[in-house]
Amino acid sequence: MTGSITSTTAPAPPAARPPLAIELVALDVAGTTVEEGGAVYDALHTAVLEHGSSATSSDVQHWMGAEKRAAITALLAIGSGASGDAPDEGTVDAAFVRFTALLHEAYRLNPPTAIPGAPEAFAALRAAGVKVALTTGFTRDVTRGILDVLGWTVASGPEQWLSPEVTLDAVTCADEVPLGRPAPYMVHRDMERTGVLDVARVLVAGDTVLDLRSGVNARAGAVVGVLTGKLGAADLGRERHDFLLDSVADLPELVARLNPPVSPVPRTRYRSSSGSERP
Repeated sequence: MTGSITSTTAPAPPAARPPLAIELVALDVAGTTVEEGGAVYDALHTAVLEHGSSATSSDVQHWMGAEKRAAITALLAIGSGASGDAPDEGTVDAAFVRFTALLHEAYRLNPPTAIPGAPEAFAALRAAGVKVALTTGFTRDVTRGILDVLGWTVASGPEQWLSPEVTLDAVTCADEVPLGRPAPYMVHRDMERTGVLDVARVLVAGDTVLDLRSGVNARAGAVVGVLTGKLGAADLGRERHDFLLDSVADLPELVARLNPPVSPVPRTRYRSSSGSERP
């Protein structure tokens, strides 16, 4: 006669990790991951004032995070002739050249540094399987100079994604997409460059209004404001967001909450009345 069968449970081998809730973190540069003493703001304001604009500090702040040529075009329209008149292309070009020269000189005198805890956050996120990429309103030329000063390296392809041999998995600059912030295209380009398919698995973080709007427009799974730029919690918090953090240094803890660890799944075993076990 066949013995009766009862079920028992035993821990299964570790389960294959399911897809992470957050697979990619896309971060702004100046004011978010890089401390540069407000040099971008000052250079932008000086350049447009020298070329006929009457833009105020508040006007300039409104355009922080934007592609710089677009920002210059908008700021030159303030107080230069009839209200709202677009500046001529030659003036925009001249102001952009002046902005770039002022910025290079500022960075030569006071080289940019990493926001405290940012490199460690990159390493912790990537060690946990989360790719880290940057987006910036700078051109590739300016961005390359900043990365070189900081000693940050970028994956050259899929074989270096998440590799400890490099600092970052991708970097996208405003001159590499059709439109800069608040358009979502830099976030989407970072996804292309890191092999991430679902924007709901992307966290976007930055210190400006346009950073947050870009994340919202990208339909990112999480939009995070950080308070290491010029805006405080009250001002930045008025924009649509999911979280406000003191710094990107706090991102590994947040992402760990969003990506809970995998628990072993109990596996049922069956014990016959003879005492033998069967899976």
